[in-house]
Amino acid sequence: MDTKSLIIEIATKLFQQKGYMGVGLSEILKACNISKGSLYHHFPNGKEELLVACLQSLNEVITLDIENIFDQHPTTKEATQAMIEKLIVHFETEGTIVGYTFSSIVSEMASLSEPVRNACSLLYSKMQRIYSNKLVADGFSTETAHSIALTMVATIEGGMLLCLTQNASDPLKTISLVLPNILQEFKKE
Repeated sequence: MDTKSLIIEIATKLFQQKGYMGVGLSEILKACNISKGSLYHHFPNGKEELLVACLQSLNEVITLDIENIFDQHPTTKEATQAMIEKLIVHFETEGTIVGYTFSSIVSEMASLSEPVRNACSLLYSKMQRIYSNKLVADGFSTETAHSIALTMVATIEGGMLLCLTQNASDPLKTISLVLPNILQEFKKE
């Protein structure tokens, strides 16, 4: 792995665990075992530029994972349940879902930095597009699919935050039971 990729990987984990403000450059340098010059060689604008690179990397990993799950299941309902089940298993085995959520970074930095807000917005938009495309394939109108997809993103992201704050997987388990019913209700309309 090259130095830039290593910095992004390690910094991503640190930002997810401690938030942007909770991680200092010295901690990143120490964890990566690099000099300040090496960091600024790869990220001339410093920590904020590094955060944007981390968010872009998360964007790729998260959307690829969601796309793979949604490609493997014939309906939105089945794909959503499989995805939530994966999150539950990850939480129950790892004790966290940091690899799948970046909400803490959004709440901390999105109002302070336009590049960070844009990077976060892009990821949420990609997630919503994946869900929406599957819903259209299930027979929902584009407008209804867009609305449901937005609800799915907000519900699942909120569920992950609740799991982290309650230190329990119950919120995602509840969402896994309720979300398919919501899809059925929209189907009836």
